[in-house]
Amino acid sequence: MTTASHRPRFTDRTALVTGAGSGIGRTIALALAAEGANIVVVGRRPGPLEETVALIQEVGGKALAVPADVARATDIEAAVTASVAHFGSLDVAVNNAGVFRGGAPLADLSEEDWRTQLEVNVTGVFLALQAEISQMRTQSTGGAIVNIASTFGVHTRNPGAAAYAATKAAVSVLTRGAALDHIREGIRINAVSPGAVETPMSLRPGETDEDRATRARATLPLGRVSTTAEVAAAVLYLASDDATSVVGTDLVVDSGATA
Repeated sequence: MTTASHRPRFTDRTALVTGAGSGIGRTIALALAAEGANIVVVGRRPGPLEETVALIQEVGGKALAVPADVARATDIEAAVTASVAHFGSLDVAVNNAGVFRGGAPLADLSEEDWRTQLEVNVTGVFLALQAEISQMRTQSTGGAIVNIASTFGVHTRNPGAAAYAATKAAVSVLTRGAALDHIREGIRINAVSPGAVETPMSLRPGETDEDRATRARATLPLGRVSTTAEVAAAVLYLASDDATSVVGTDLVVDSGATA
């Protein structure tokens, strides 16, 4: 799964990735597998998770699908338990699961949409951190956790995304606080904040991929949106031993939008 010139950074390590059934989460899972990790893919829909597992296995990797709702403590605790039971440890966790409910001014956002974003984007990360840290602190090798935040939040705001930005700002701050709480236990915690990425979430209503590309050429300093592989590369750096002294950072990957 790797070339002779590249030494795998995650050989024999176990990595859990939430929201791994598609998009950024799937790309992160595949990238970690390509560098030797055993992968536990977590999400609410079994079908897409099994597709991710099949893609990993096709290239010789090892993977396990665990359907779970990250907003339920018992679900994410069970996913961590399954990781250890199946592969023997939990060395890396990527908390990527998230939802966007917006497009309208804050005063017009439904309470249901507000609560959904809060439960998945904030409470889901909080519960995942608790379950992951509880396991990692029992291991002599500790572990590394990367939370997926967003440029919407502490870095920038856009009309129609106030609630989403509030939840992602919370992820960034939660990351920094947790990093300080647990670094002395050998657990490094960081965040990646993607901007517009080549996924459906970055498409405006009625916009095609070609429309988005045209808009990006005119509005983004790089002239294009980021790829999921570029976001994954940032995650793998922070989770790897290449970043052993990087603690509590929020790494922006946004084609220069917030430069």
